[in-house]
Amino acid sequence: MANEIELKLALGATGPEALRHHPCLAGLAPRTTRLGNTYFDTPGGDLEAARMALRLRHVDDRLLQTLKTRGEGSGGLSSRGEWEWEVIGPGLDLSRLAALPPVTALGEGVLGKLAPRFTTDFVRETWWLEDDSATIEVALDIGEIRSDGREAPIRELELELKEGDAATVLELAARLAEDVPLRPSDTSKAARGGALLAGRWTLPEGGPPEAWLHRAVVALDALADTGDDAWRHQARQAFQRLAELGDDAVSADAHRLAEALATPSWLTPAFGQRALALARRLPGEVSLG
Repeated sequence: MANEIELKLALGATGPEALRHHPCLAGLAPRTTRLGNTYFDTPGGDLEAARMALRLRHVDDRLLQTLKTRGEGSGGLSSRGEWEWEVIGPGLDLSRLAALPPVTALGEGVLGKLAPRFTTDFVRETWWLEDDSATIEVALDIGEIRSDGREAPIRELELELKEGDAATVLELAARLAEDVPLRPSDTSKAARGGALLAGRWTLPEGGPPEAWLHRAVVALDALADTGDDAWRHQARQAFQRLAELGDDAVSADAHRLAEALATPSWLTPAFGQRALALARRLPGEVSLG
């Protein structure tokens, strides 16, 4: 099992082009890969209920099976368990899957009910950044989630720590945010696909400051996928609540973010910088989708 540590960022419409021309990536040629993914679960959503995701991924001429477990984190930064291995296909490798502790914990009968639920198809551009403190994979994903005739766009950036101090991931994100319209995202592609399939989103509860930040970020994820402006108002209310609970620095940033969300054109570099500043100041972990 690997422990995946990454920061997920949602990009505005001009974000991908701005990212490609950012000084941090200038002169570096990305590796481009087309990824086709099918996610599996039972009809009753047993894996989703346990905050697990199971997929088959086509990468060039290889087929990879991946199981990811419940994530912990806040403000886009997450840590989760991951098992991945190459399979012959065309279907799932159930024998090896059955031996994994998270699947065993689900009880008997789950494996026999697994079926395709939704797909994600996207092009990934990958850069590797390395210095004395860390090695980070920078992955830009552009594509779509599809489920039962519904679609949602994929326009996101993942900064995955391969080696070194996790703080460097947030530092890199802050540098990118100076020029790129982006924001933290706490919702995985698997959880987004589940919401698309169900036709509904559910917000996490508030509580301590980091929980209100998580609620605001998930509301913005829902806004991006549904286009329903009610989610923008939900995010604004969560930031307002965070402004009431936080210390002076947290309160100031949360208040500015709530103010920005009063208008539809809220996703600016300044918005992303403040949201990332909150993530750095509120390191407490919450359960992620």
